This record gives sequence, C-alpha cells and structure tokens, in this order.
Amino acid sequence: MSADFPVLDLAAFAAGDPATRARIGAEVDRTCRETGFLAVGNHGVSEQVIADLWACLTAFFDQPQPAKEALRPGPGQPYGYLGTGTEALAKSRGEDTPPDLKESFNGGPLRTPEGEADPQALAFCYAPTPWPDTPGFRAAWSAYYTAMEDLAARIMQVMAVALHLPEDHFAPFIDAPVSALRALNYPAQARAPEVGQQRAGAHTDYGSLTILLPEPGSRGLEILTPEGTWRAVPPVEGAFVINIGDLMTLWTGGAWVSTLHRVVVPPEAATRRRMSLAFFHQPNWHARITPLSGGEAAAVTSGPYLMAKFSAANS
Repeated sequence: MSADFPVLDLAAFAAGDPATRARIGAEVDRTCRETGFLAVGNHGVSEQVIADLWACLTAFFDQPQPAKEALRPGPGQPYGYLGTGTEALAKSRGEDTPPDLKESFNGGPLRTPEGEADPQALAFCYAPTPWPDTPGFRAAWSAYYTAMEDLAARIMQVMAVALHLPEDHFAPFIDAPVSALRALNYPAQARAPEVGQQRAGAHTDYGSLTILLPEPGSRGLEILTPEGTWRAVPPVEGAFVINIGDLMTLWTGGAWVSTLHRVVVPPEAATRRRMSLAFFHQPNWHARITPLSGGEAAAVTSGPYLMAKFSAANS
C-alpha cells in the first residue's frame, strides 16, 4: 500500500498465497482502524462498462430540467432524480447548512429475491427504479451495478481476512444485498458558494461499504483525519475509492471507523462540472448484524436499519 494514500491491489490478493493474503489483510485492517478510506486497484471491472455509463450519465444530466424532474421520487421513496438544492447531507448529523451543490440519479437492486414478502422491503429497498428514456441508460446502469455487486463481494472477502475470519464469512449476509447506486453531478459554479455550503456536506455513509468512482483526475473529496483536520483524497488513476460505513463500524464492534467526508468546491475547479458514481453496499434486508466482539443487544437487522437512517436524514 502507498504511504501517501493506501491502495489495495485486489489482483495481488486474489493470486496470493495465505501469507500474502494475511499481509494484505493486515494493511487493510490498519487503514480501516485509522480512516476507513483506501483505493482499490487491479479490480477487474471492465473499462467499457465504466465508459458506457459515463456517456449515458453525461447525456442524462445535460437534459433540460423538466425531463429530469419527471423522475423525482415521491415522499419517502429512495430512487429517482434529485435536483440541485434538494439535499444537505450535513443535516444528517445535525449541522444546519445551505443545500448541497449537486444533483443525482439513484437506483436500487435490479431484482427482488424470490419469495420476498416483507412489505417494508418491497416498498423501500425493492421499490422500482424510474428509468430515464436516455438511449442505452438502463443497460449501461445495470451492467455497472452488476459489476459493483461482484466487486463488493470480492472486497468483503479481503475484509474478512483483515478481521481474521474465514474468507467467506460475510457471504451468507450479502447474497441478496439491498445496495443502491447513486450518480452525482456537481455543476460548474458561476459564483462562490454560500457560507458553509459544499458540493456535498460532511457526512458518514450508512452501510457496510461504499465504492466511489470519481471522474478521472477530479478533486474535491476530503476526509476528516484522526487528528481533526480535513485531508484531500488524491485521484488514483484506474482505481476506485472505498470507505466503510456506519454498519461496518457496528459490525466490527467499533474497531473500524466510519469517517466523516465531504466534497468541497476547489477554487481552481469551480468552473468545471464534476461527476462521480457511489455504490452503497448493504447486506441482505433480513441479515442480522451482530458485533463481532459480541453483544447481541447492539445487533440490528440490515434493511430496517438502513430505512431508519434514510428516514432520519430525509425527515
């Protein structure tokens, strides 16, 4: 791993012997105890799959506003289009700020597990995604989402080794994950932000793992270090940026940290748009998440836990 910013070589882990895997796992464990943020290189995700979705997203976000607003979700619904000025992520932690300078399109699982009958699951995580009519959008989105499900499962294998668990420990919890994909567009800014306004305000993520793909070379993502200072996350060519969320902190009994992060408006980049893709990995709706250190009283059920987090941030 790099001393400047940790980079997990996923191919090296996959090809490694037990000693190599244990060494890589120990490095991941150290990073997750300190900041929970690292890059993932040699990930095996098709460049064409990524390029196809970037092209469709550019076409989608460049549409006239009324076309996008037609996909706005109803009250309490998680999927669809959210316009600029509709969300302030810092409010999820009680900080009153101006709205974030971003717009987004959000979609959920591509299929509902056979036999799923929980009305909350069907109405929330398995609610239908309202697809745009942008040519090729649904196919490109679905291909990328599928690639992220596979990548998340492989990263969770590394995390199991990092926690001195069998490599397949997390598999039964994530064979029908209720993950979500969010495409973000941060428009170019013609004027300075309001006081306290960011492209995305300071927040932590809710689930087990987030896989972020910023546009190549883009800047603005910052994390709060253990020393209490904001540190820029550098672009790492050909890599995803991953971070653990609140649920993984609970799952590890507090050993791993879900770190505050934000997206600022760098003055030198304010006049350029910035796009990114965030895949929020979440265990199966019915998965019982109990701290690895013990303590059944602190256990939660994955789906209702996520729904409660979402409702608190959007109330």
